[in-house]
Amino acid sequence: ADAEQAFGVVETENVSEHEYDEFALKIINSLNPGEFALDCGSGRRPTYYEQVVNFDPVSYETTDVVGVGEMLPFKDASFGAVFSLNVLEHVRDPFRCAKEIARVLKPGGKLYCVVPFMSPYHGYPDHYYNMTASGLANLFRGSLEIERQDVIASGLPIFSLTWMLRNWADGLSGESKSAFLSQKVEDLIGDPESYLDQPFVRELSREKNFELGATTALWGKKLKESSLAGGSAV
Repeated sequence: ADAEQAFGVVETENVSEHEYDEFALKIINSLNPGEFALDCGSGRRPTYYEQVVNFDPVSYETTDVVGVGEMLPFKDASFGAVFSLNVLEHVRDPFRCAKEIARVLKPGGKLYCVVPFMSPYHGYPDHYYNMTASGLANLFRGSLEIERQDVIASGLPIFSLTWMLRNWADGLSGESKSAFLSQKVEDLIGDPESYLDQPFVRELSREKNFELGATTALWGKKLKESSLAGGSAV
């Protein structure tokens, strides 16, 4: 409970539930007898694999061990592989998670890690960091040999585009929504400032602006006492 509080884990009704892709399955099938893979932030897995330890802050029916990625309850060099699939954006300290992942991997063990770059805010229960390819590599630099980086099929730009446009449209209603949906691509690639007075821009809620915003801003003030709490003003 102390670890969950320290690392921002709270009760949530959000459910992350996905089957493994071809890359994860290839790693699972390559494991030696008696060797295990750690799914670090597994969510609920529709298919359960005997050689995979499902680790998650939420006790789903497929969760084997409950905990947080910043404090993995496993011995050094315990696993032949580790999966971290769209998880590190949801943790407060991805650098600490990365160190823990490297720690529990056996020498020669494989890491398969996926994180979002151009994706809207999505909370399970919260969403802290998107990453460039360089940012993701930087998490593991010095701990692991980075063999390859790529953009897999489920992360191609079309997923960013459709996710952004669909969620934008969901934030509108009535004539503004109809007008937005009738726009052509060439209508939407001009100077951003030229659209600021358009209804499809002005009528988005504050919540939608945080979900889809190109940037977010923060203003702060240092407290006199050293009792800073890691809360959110959103």
